[in-house]
Amino acid sequence: MAKEKILKSDEEWRELLTEEEYRVTREKGTEPPFTGAYHNHKEEGVYRCVACGQPLFESEHKYDSGTGWPSFYQPVRSDAVEEHPDHSLGMIRTEVLCARCDAHLGHVFEDGPKPTGLRYCINSVALRFESEGSGEGVT
Repeated sequence: MAKEKILKSDEEWRELLTEEEYRVTREKGTEPPFTGAYHNHKEEGVYRCVACGQPLFESEHKYDSGTGWPSFYQPVRSDAVEEHPDHSLGMIRTEVLCARCDAHLGHVFEDGPKPTGLRYCINSVALRFESEGSGEGVT
């Protein structure tokens, strides 16, 4: 179950996040393809929200979509992320947000692999990786 919502002022988010993390997670930005730290990352572990630390995705659900962004076919739990319609840029897409702090993570598309058929296309800068065995795990 997702933890209680985290609400912070714009000023508090700016103090907590780097300029790029803020641009992506709070202003709904995106990083250029093939530039993020995790697009070709293969280590086993958990990808957490950079803003609040909530577990979002596991390495076992990550795959190479060829798009240049980390791609996952499912979140760590169904309540870890929220999905909202996104009509920006003249397209109809589904935005993915951290369910705990409303950080913009990326978008989900229906062109992924089995078993879900989904592709969660996520900005590396919105994630913090925690390697398997580092102690915290998925909570």
